[in-house]
Amino acid sequence: MSGVRTIDMALRSAAPDRLVEALDAHLSQVYGAKSSTVWLADYRATLLQPIGVGPRDLADAEVQQAAAARSFASQSPVTEGGDDDLYVRVHLPLTAWGERVGVLTVSVERGRAVSDRAGLQEMAAAFAAAIQAVDRRTDRYHTARRRSRLTMAAEMQWDLLPARGFTGRGTTLAGQLEPAYAVCGDHFDWAVNGDWLTVTALNGMGSGLDASMLTSLAVNAMRNARRSQDDPYALVDQAVLAADAVYSQYGGTRHLATLLLSLDMVTGELRLIDAGSPRLILVRGGQLRDMVLDPQLPLGMFGDTRYAEETERLKRGDRLFVVSDGVHTAVRANEQPFGERELSRAIRSTRLQPPAEAIGSVMRSLHDYHSGMELADDALVICIDWSPPE
Repeated sequence: MSGVRTIDMALRSAAPDRLVEALDAHLSQVYGAKSSTVWLADYRATLLQPIGVGPRDLADAEVQQAAAARSFASQSPVTEGGDDDLYVRVHLPLTAWGERVGVLTVSVERGRAVSDRAGLQEMAAAFAAAIQAVDRRTDRYHTARRRSRLTMAAEMQWDLLPARGFTGRGTTLAGQLEPAYAVCGDHFDWAVNGDWLTVTALNGMGSGLDASMLTSLAVNAMRNARRSQDDPYALVDQAVLAADAVYSQYGGTRHLATLLLSLDMVTGELRLIDAGSPRLILVRGGQLRDMVLDPQLPLGMFGDTRYAEETERLKRGDRLFVVSDGVHTAVRANEQPFGERELSRAIRSTRLQPPAEAIGSVMRSLHDYHSGMELADDALVICIDWSPPE
């Protein structure tokens, strides 16, 4: 019986809130591990929080966290320990379908750190998938991820989010919401069906719970349309149903600026609807270009609104950025808007970074622009790379 199947069985038989303990027991029994620590990425994906069986003292925790952060950033194993140490620590990224979940730190004998490296990596992948699968069956991992209390609106938005990343078929997606612990109306959604990746980016009108409930209604309406139609990547039905649902509920007093996008991951065909959308930027050959689409009405502004798709075609190696107005129109007193001065520079600086790192770089530039103070408006950044195999 393979090691992956053994850990799969151990995780399936454990209670949803006891996966960390089941993993630790498996590591001890099968790999002779002296200790293990699971680090989960917080809502901003900038800090790793330990959970379960963790470091024995504060100094040890700080050393482990620094090495774990390197593994998280590089998405590769990091081994920590001197040549004379009997035991070394191996830090392994926890990633499920392209979403960066956290890091697993295992203390094992030096020889086993080399001979069992492949088995440990496969086990880390199995654990990452399991912890994502139990996401709605226990509060433990939600609680462990947060550094401070979420607002009620932010709680609703994060629960509505499918995942912050995806990798498959030559396509990589990553997205981030800020301020992570108080986000309100900005949101993104995505789904993979066949060869198509469908993405929506929304900027809900208003603030607080009102904006969160408006966004929730629109997202669920688009999901309902997507899951009910024979052509799940067709965007018109999604836009129409969401617009009708929002108008029926609010009578035109509230609406959402929305971008709907479907990408054929094989051919690069791109279908788009600009419903008062966030800004869409194409990076091709190191050059940036705003993709200017025909503007259509935001969702819910008027009744019986109809929408039309536009088409584009990506080239291998293209990158797309979607940024909400909380990014490109952010302003400070006596300063040019962020989008006029810094956004292009921030995006160009990410050309060698994968999407998950690229969105972090853009967000850090935005925070630097605000001199480290909390953002005045919700901000959303999505990055999509399309590089199918030859």
